[in-house]
Amino acid sequence: MPTLILVRHGRSTANTAGVLAGRTPGVLLDERGAGQAAALPARLRALDPVLAVTSPLERCRLTLQPLLEDRPGLELHTEERVNECDYGDWTGRKLAELADEPLMSVVQRHPSAAAFPGGESMRAMQARAVDAVRDWNGRVEAEHGEDATYVMCSHGDIIKSLVADALGMHLDLFQRVQADPCSVTAIRYTRLRPFLLRLGDTGDLASLAPRASDAPADADASATGGGTPDATVGGGAGAP
Repeated sequence: MPTLILVRHGRSTANTAGVLAGRTPGVLLDERGAGQAAALPARLRALDPVLAVTSPLERCRLTLQPLLEDRPGLELHTEERVNECDYGDWTGRKLAELADEPLMSVVQRHPSAAAFPGGESMRAMQARAVDAVRDWNGRVEAEHGEDATYVMCSHGDIIKSLVADALGMHLDLFQRVQADPCSVTAIRYTRLRPFLLRLGDTGDLASLAPRASDAPADADASATGGGTPDATVGGGAGAP
């Protein structure tokens, strides 16, 4: 099955302000975020993605814009199921203020039990994101082959929940995963299990490109330690 390149959007004005942006419209990239997005095409050049998928929010579209300009023929698809978590009544509030909310300790320590007032539960968020990736994996494989790579630009909590699913982790452990703005997380899906190839990577990605000498991905090869490249683990940020 295909390799999924998950990109968190570049640093936004809400990240800088310490605000939980959620699905607030008009949240743009700040100066640093725009620079991160501008560097993305060079980082992904060796991977030759066959298509790109984005959350409908502006900060994700802006992150992918330089990539689309660098690759004029690259198809862009909007996927509502990888939209930011619906934080409901928490949307637009300062994170420092939300730290005093009793629900915040549940979000951090027992997220599978967390549901945002006027919004959605974290379990529902993960379920829709996982369904979206499984559907896109099938579509990409059917149209472009099992060795294809595609890009999906989304949000911190979405990416963390997808990593938890790929690793077979309970959602209650997903806060241990970090994904910096404009970091890349790569997951290679096979018939029997996914492999996490990169987590929160902010550097060069050329080693992820398929090589002619590579053996076909064998889900059972990991039993002896083979079958996947080494993972490079980076740091990350929070939910905004």
